Order: sequence, then structure tokens, then C-alpha cells
Amino acid sequence: MNALRTGILLAAMTGLFLAVGFVLGGEGGLLIALLLALGMNFFAYWNSASMVLRMHNARVVTRASAPEYYGVVEGLAKRAGLPMPQVYVIETDQPNAFATGRSPDHAAVAATTGLLRSLSREELAGVMAHELAHIKNRDTLTMTVAATIAGAIGFLANFAMLFGAGRGENRPNPIAMILIMILAPMAAGLVQMAISRTREYSADRDGAAICGHPRWLAGALLKIEQLARGRVMQTAEHNPASAHMFIINPLIKGGIDNLFRTHPATEERVRRLLAMEGGSTSSGLGSRGPTPVSRGVRRAGSVPSAGRG
Repeated sequence: MNALRTGILLAAMTGLFLAVGFVLGGEGGLLIALLLALGMNFFAYWNSASMVLRMHNARVVTRASAPEYYGVVEGLAKRAGLPMPQVYVIETDQPNAFATGRSPDHAAVAATTGLLRSLSREELAGVMAHELAHIKNRDTLTMTVAATIAGAIGFLANFAMLFGAGRGENRPNPIAMILIMILAPMAAGLVQMAISRTREYSADRDGAAICGHPRWLAGALLKIEQLARGRVMQTAEHNPASAHMFIINPLIKGGIDNLFRTHPATEERVRRLLAMEGGSTSSGLGSRGPTPVSRGVRRAGSVPSAGRG
């Protein structure tokens, strides 16, 4: 099913490239757009993960530089039956995380320094289990390719603007240029909508199973949602097409947020998680003291050590 969704997504993006190429250059532009789209799709498949990590200035960490963070991921990966992914950190105060990679054998997880500083070890385990569930379900290929292509689609608007500013008889139809300038940025939002919100529910459910405690992830979601308000992630604002990859929407919310919402409501996600253990949102998340992380997750150092590299 994920392979089918990826194919549909790539086909839709390719169709948009072809349409814009035809508007800009007729049959010649159509052919050029086709060649560019094929090359971009091939490149995105092999390189989109590294591109997304570079978008957010993520840096790799090791067991030595981030023992607690690395150990949590390592233990959960073993529980999930997954190869050890590469582990990255993003320098920003906003608590957030995402997973990327074309397959479980070529995967990575990234957490922000704000997340590592803000969450308890149990909550960190819940978040990382969610991201590993994305990897196990092979959602990451869809998400990374979507982020790469959506960013390229956004570039089309600027490209159309340059053509529209030209002179001479070969200048494209100005009405068509205006439409492209409006519709191309919207395409990035449509890509995010194409990444079904049910995928987050699935990763929540499977992540709770991996760490063994739905409450850990539920508590983390509530804390991230609260702490993320007012904390801007500049790399996400500059690359909004990658917003759907994060566990919580990293963008500053505006009036259009509900129209192009890429994440389910946090309250509903929490409700479903607590229902897995027969709890409720009124049961007082965070009222319990620290509890041991699932067996196989090794304690070493402190979570904030990841932020020191």
C-alpha cells in the first residue's frame, strides 16, 4: 500500500511538472519537463533523505556523543526488529522529531535539542518508538520523497514568475503565469494532504506497541504541543514542504493551517493512545513518577548530552 501511495504521489508531481512545462514552453517545454521530472524522481528516491536532513542542518551523533539518546534508539530498534538507524540532532529550541530514509536499512531518526532537553527518558522513548514505527511501516520513503518533490514544486512558482516577467512574442500567457504562481505553492500543501493523517495514527499505535507504554507517547505529544507554541523552527519555516514529516506540525499556525493540516489533532491522538491502556485524558498524564524504560533500552548519561555533540 505504501508503494502504491508513493507511485501515485510521484505520478501526480510528474503530471504537474509536465503541465507547467507545456504552459511555459509548449511541446518543447513538455519534453524538457518530462526529462527533468524523471531525473528528479530518480534523484529523490536515492537522495531525498540526505537532502531533508541537510534542510534542517541535522548533525549525526554517536553512542559516545549522545549516550542516552543513542541508547534509547538502539534499544527500541532491537525491540522492533529493525536495523539500527543513523541518529541525528537538530539545533533548535522547538521540541520535535522525524524519521527519514527509503527503507529500514537506509533510515535515520532526528530529534531537536529542544525535545531532548524537555522530555523525560520515558517520553523520549515514546517519541522515538513512534519514529521507528514510521520506518518499520516504510512510511519514510513516501515522506522523504514528498518533502523533496514538494520543495521543487514550490520552486516552479518562482520559475513561472521569471518567465512572466520576460518580454517579447514568446512570453507565456500572463493569465497562465498567474495561475501557476498561485497553484504551484498550493501543490506543496496538496502533497502534505496526500500524506494521509491516518499514517500518524498508525505510527502512534505501533510506536506504543514498540515501547510498551502508550502513556509515554501520549504524555510526550501533549508536552511537545504545549512547548512548541511560540518556538520557531527556522529551517521548517524555510522548508514548509517537510512539515508533514515531524511528529508535531513545526510551522507557526495561521488561518490556513486547518485547510492544509498534515497532522491529526493532538487531543485525538492522545485519546486513542490512552484508550489502548483503558485510560482517559483526565487521568493526569505526568502525575506518575519516572518509570524504567522498556527492557533493552540502555540508560547511559543524560538526555541533554545529545545537544552537546
